[in-house]
Amino acid sequence: MFKGSIVALITPFKNNILDEDKYISLIHHQITNGTKGVVPAGTTGESPTLSHDEHKKVIELAVKECKGKIPVIAGTGSNSTEEAIELSKHAEKSGADALLIVTPYYNKPTQEGLYQHYKLINNNVGIPIIIYNIPPRSVVDMSVDTMARLFELKNISGVKDATADLDRVDLQLKKLGKNFIQLSGEDGTALEFNLRGGTGCISVTANVAPKLCSEFQDASLNKNNSNLLSKAKEINDKLMPLHKSLFIESNPSPVKYAGSLLNLCSEEVRLPLVKITEETKEEVKKALKFANLL
Repeated sequence: MFKGSIVALITPFKNNILDEDKYISLIHHQITNGTKGVVPAGTTGESPTLSHDEHKKVIELAVKECKGKIPVIAGTGSNSTEEAIELSKHAEKSGADALLIVTPYYNKPTQEGLYQHYKLINNNVGIPIIIYNIPPRSVVDMSVDTMARLFELKNISGVKDATADLDRVDLQLKKLGKNFIQLSGEDGTALEFNLRGGTGCISVTANVAPKLCSEFQDASLNKNNSNLLSKAKEINDKLMPLHKSLFIESNPSPVKYAGSLLNLCSEEVRLPLVKITEETKEEVKKALKFANLL
């Protein structure tokens, strides 16, 4: 159910207020360009600076616009277990197809703490949960053994892996099997991730290159077809400069700037994030042109 190109959707602002019309148009842009799922209220959606009402609103809008078309994996993680449960219950009630829950940041829980955090959320909802493992941002790294324990629970279904360690794909596949969904959290390594057994990517780049990202994923997931694999490598080469340029500065500032060049959204972000420098703007422009998007 959750595979291919899934977009980590940006949250557009206008004068520091959620731009609902633009948000809806972004979702339709994704659907018409082959994206296989959307993630509202993730880190790329600036969830840390969304109010609770805004957080819930973007999930509700995504569910409404995607209903019957593509799945919605709602970002409902928190470093407070109770808050994560509240957001998760709301997302489920709103009609989300699954939840993306980040490992608790700042608290630095032990492996047992991670297990109990996800277990309690699992016990309070009835839809699939994707673990978001991103040590560079959350500081903690969920072990493969802890993941295996969690996979025994009814709703734990997979992982968004942003560890930057491609060997984890092999380890997780060996320990948890093919039914455990492995989604990449890094556009730049998504090809190798899929070749090792991954099933897709929760992508930042897909915000501005949805068609190319979708075509890339479709091709790379058919790794036994040499023609399609060649196509995947060709698209990957075309997108690589863009993948890199979108992370020169803190995400999502670069991708919002890229979106502004393509008339998809404004480049406005919320403090403590700021607009990117002129030097980074030039790199983003060059990358968009290299990919024939600008």
